[in-house]
Amino acid sequence: MAEQDTHKDDAADAPAGMRKGVTHYGDAGFSLFLRKAFIKGAGYTDAALDRPVIGIADTGSGYNPCHGNMPQLIEAVQRGVMLAGGLPVKFPTISIGESFAQPTSMYLRNLMSMDTEEMLRAQPMDAVVLIGGCDKTVPAQLMGAASAGLPAIQLITGSMLTGSHRGETVGACTDCRRYWGKFRAEEIDETEIADVNNQLVASVGTCSVMGTASTMACVAEALGMTVPGGASPPAVTADRMRVAEHTGSVAVQMAKSRLTIDKVLTAKAFENAMRVLLAIGGSTNGIVHLTAIAGRMGFEVDLKSLDRMGRETPVLVDLKPSGQHYMEHFHAAGGMTALLRELKPLLHLDALTVTGRTLGEEIDAARPSFKQDVIRTRAHPIYPQGGIAVLQGNLAPGGAIIKQSAADAKLMEHEGRAVVFEGLEDLANRIDSDDLDVTADDVLVLKNIGPKGAPGMPEAGYIPIPRKLARQGVKDIVRISDGRMSGTAFGTIVLHVTPESAVGGPLAYVRNGDRIRLSVEKRELALLVSVDELVRRKSAQPVVAPTAQRGYRKLFLETVTQADQGVDFDFLRAAKMVAKVPSVPPA
Repeated sequence: MAEQDTHKDDAADAPAGMRKGVTHYGDAGFSLFLRKAFIKGAGYTDAALDRPVIGIADTGSGYNPCHGNMPQLIEAVQRGVMLAGGLPVKFPTISIGESFAQPTSMYLRNLMSMDTEEMLRAQPMDAVVLIGGCDKTVPAQLMGAASAGLPAIQLITGSMLTGSHRGETVGACTDCRRYWGKFRAEEIDETEIADVNNQLVASVGTCSVMGTASTMACVAEALGMTVPGGASPPAVTADRMRVAEHTGSVAVQMAKSRLTIDKVLTAKAFENAMRVLLAIGGSTNGIVHLTAIAGRMGFEVDLKSLDRMGRETPVLVDLKPSGQHYMEHFHAAGGMTALLRELKPLLHLDALTVTGRTLGEEIDAARPSFKQDVIRTRAHPIYPQGGIAVLQGNLAPGGAIIKQSAADAKLMEHEGRAVVFEGLEDLANRIDSDDLDVTADDVLVLKNIGPKGAPGMPEAGYIPIPRKLARQGVKDIVRISDGRMSGTAFGTIVLHVTPESAVGGPLAYVRNGDRIRLSVEKRELALLVSVDELVRRKSAQPVVAPTAQRGYRKLFLETVTQADQGVDFDFLRAAKMVAKVPSVPPA
């Protein structure tokens, strides 16, 4: 457990409800008197104010359609809180909409986590319901709550419904990328790309495939941070509203029993979440986010151990981009309960959940599984090993990631000539040029899109197929960067190269024509250039890390960590790392 914070009220006789954390006026009695006077102005009675106070983090925003069902969710949570004898109080925090945040939503994740943490500390509440769904919102909320130390429970907004284009089921955003690739290759025209644009997002909610949002929903349930079945119901369904009501009721129970977040986010919980991340063919972003959340609790993620875990954890969920189905099908097939039941021999079943019961108890209490074709058995997986592999080598001394379940098997063992882009502007200027010297056997290398380089580590690692190759029918090519890619993306793409090029990592010194070897089987990423030549290049062109004069960007560039530490701010991580995860075999 991370070092204890003086803000945490763990003692049984600590102030609760409206008496908790009174404003500093120099007279505690007057502070409480004033607080009650003002909240009574909203029509509250003394009887209402004597109940356990359950905060509800409202992340609704016109810039975040993934959270478009927020009013209905809040209403259902409030109902659940009141049915259980609590007092619900909603409050706003930052909301991050994935495709509306510039330069990238990841740049703002840590800011949202700070906002969440400080609002949990500043305002009187005995427990909090965190409502999030869009990619960076759930990790930001879990990071903030982990640091604040309150009883906390996560409510997922839910996935969008699928649409239909000319008789084909489509959904954001794997199909967004697939159809855009067709358009770039001139396989479809402007009329069809406009038609499909109207069908990709059929309702409010998060992406309907196993992208980052769905991954973090499943991870949150695997961590024990949601009610059972909380990950999969689509946003605009009665099931989702019932989950919300149940979440409100459980939040009151947590407040009464003082079930603080450190009792749920244990080493065993993180290991369970890693198993699930691998088994669902989840987003590579899930590793960065889990690393950041774990770091808040004093746990350091061991990438080599994670990779060993991946070799014995098959992909069981047949969802795009690793498979064929969508989140609504995953929900209809039994959702996380069916998956966890299949993974039972690999899980820590004694890990505690927000209900106060263990993960094993919740699995046993759930409805039985049934025959379906979305969640496979361990005997017949969709992919024999975990969806994500960890690479190392002289090009990535601190590690790199590849989503092997969404890659081309023919390119997993590959050596090719580097075609280098120095940054996003260089990529935009040259990727579609007919003069670009590139073949399908080459390796595209994109620099300066890491945590500091962009800044914010944007999802630009999904480098587009050069237009001249797309016209020839090329569908995949090896791509390498220090950035991220959307969990909805696919291809033979190496990401999170650490250290990043902007701080002088080896990637900074790759040149056009260098040979690069990728071996997923050997977990190797090698730049075939001599040590002496690399030393010469570093001396000739030393890297100067980016800086800023003021504001949030200055804070970000001065304190953000690399991908292997979760791209969190160094001062937000626990003061002391107490253990590595994964580290212990299942009980």
